[in-house]
Amino acid sequence: MEFLRPVTWADALAAKAGQPDALPIQGGTDVMVEINFDVHRPPALLDLNPVRELAEVETLPDGTLRVGAGVPYVRLINELGDRLPGLAQASRTVGSPQIRNRGTVGGNLGAASPAGDSHPPLLASDAVIEAESSARGTRLIPAVDFYKGVKRNALEPDELIRAIRIAPASGPQYFSKIGTRNAMVIAVCSFAIALHPDERRVGTGVGSAAPTPRRATAAEEFLSAELDWDARGPLSVSVAQRFGELVKEAAAPIDDVRGTADYRKHALSVMARRTLTWAWNDHRATREEAS
Repeated sequence: MEFLRPVTWADALAAKAGQPDALPIQGGTDVMVEINFDVHRPPALLDLNPVRELAEVETLPDGTLRVGAGVPYVRLINELGDRLPGLAQASRTVGSPQIRNRGTVGGNLGAASPAGDSHPPLLASDAVIEAESSARGTRLIPAVDFYKGVKRNALEPDELIRAIRIAPASGPQYFSKIGTRNAMVIAVCSFAIALHPDERRVGTGVGSAAPTPRRATAAEEFLSAELDWDARGPLSVSVAQRFGELVKEAAAPIDDVRGTADYRKHALSVMARRTLTWAWNDHRATREEAS
């Protein structure tokens, strides 16, 4: 197995163009496990960890955050938690402190596992993945279009993930995950919600309950129309229940060693109601403080 270790982004793109079947490592917390267990044996590894450009965070002129693909989870939590609360909450559930110091959202996206913790909040927040190749330059891929199948993404063979573009939260965001224990576990299922009060719109993300991470679009449309965005009253129980049912209907899980399809659907409906309640209570409190 060949090992490629570029130190600049230009060198990384050139290496990927020259050897498209090289498997990128951005953290390596998923890739190395598969190699150690002989699940996957790529012809070459492309180690992106030394590429300093991938560790940058910047604010674009329109206010959007551009988070480099090499920014580890611990920095997302400590530096961006106030602006990207949903993604920060998901990052706190990833593995152990050692994994959070090493693992990255860029690596999570590259692996494209349906159970990846970062995917639901990226979907709920309308994130955009910035991909680049030496031949065609930069391409922006909405998160909703990025996941193509089980561990398959929308990248072309010569493309690498450069950054994630995501707007700072304009309202409350929550992430919830169920596992066989409280830490260091792959999600049985997960759910994220983001309220966008300025647009009177709701975003969702469902994880580990379909071949790919996905949004619950019918649930989003229902809730966006039903919520009293002026926050003049408590959340309707019937609205919360219907929202949970629509989230459950959006899932297409399987039975496996971590849980049954029925359990995953039930858990998603519960998580949807709970996270909606938490988010709505935060939204009401914010409106009351502003009035």
